[in-house]
Amino acid sequence: MQLNVDGQSVALDDEGYLYDLNQWTPEVARLLAEDEQLELTQAHWEIIQLLREFYQQYQLSPAMRPLVKAVAAKLGKDKGRSIYLMQLFPGSPAKVAARLAGLPKPDNCL
Repeated sequence: MQLNVDGQSVALDDEGYLYDLNQWTPEVARLLAEDEQLELTQAHWEIIQLLREFYQQYQLSPAMRPLVKAVAAKLGKDKGRSIYLMQLFPGSPAKVAARLAGLPKPDNCL
């Protein structure tokens, strides 16, 4: 699969994850979000940025439980709840948010 971003071709795997993490830009995230019928708000960007920082530190995309813990630690208990994340990223928040953040699919997600 391919995504066309500002005249550049961005290669995606069969599930829509970037092959080359260095090709991620906020515009890539917006286009991927359209695929999910999501309009990215400041709340979405907060989680996307947190995920990118998490990946830089640990070199992995967190599954749901570690994601909830990381969000709670950085953004507070109100946001560090699976219900909050499900509202922002319906379906599988860890998978959807990682995809929009340009990260690999979390290991423990089906």
